[in-house]
Amino acid sequence: MTGDEKIRILITGGTFDKDYDEIGGKLFFQDTHIHEMLKLGRCRVPVEVRTIMMVDSLDMTAQDRELILSNCRQAPERRIVITHGTDTMTETGEVLAAAALDKIIVLTGAMVPYAFGSSDGLFNLGSALSFAQSLPKGVYLAMNGRCFEAGKVRKNRGLGVFEAVT
Repeated sequence: MTGDEKIRILITGGTFDKDYDEIGGKLFFQDTHIHEMLKLGRCRVPVEVRTIMMVDSLDMTAQDRELILSNCRQAPERRIVITHGTDTMTETGEVLAAAALDKIIVLTGAMVPYAFGSSDGLFNLGSALSFAQSLPKGVYLAMNGRCFEAGKVRKNRGLGVFEAVT
């Protein structure tokens, strides 16, 4: 990767970007935290950020996944990081992998909202940006310091981790 090659960051929502309504006691979406996270992480990688949607991945539809795919196809950048809810990140990864784009696409998310202060989101974002710069073309999921090929990973809801599928 050349030093000036941009990485496209596509925002789709998920726990990553949820805020907490203290009065109503509910999680909701307001705006992405990605710009604050990049600043906090002292990111020196050139990025282009685009918010596609702000949805819980459990509410994501086939049309939403097609919109994500369309944005990946249209992005001039070869390297793409997608922030996504963890519940259906594997399904979106499989849709993107089936398209066989000539790009490096890394999906990432968080188990705890960034706004809570103890989120894994910042670490996962940094990992995804690093993986996007070092992996060959393909679609990957980056969570908690690990990287998995799309279609070969699942979320173990009992343990709250992603694991390889053999």
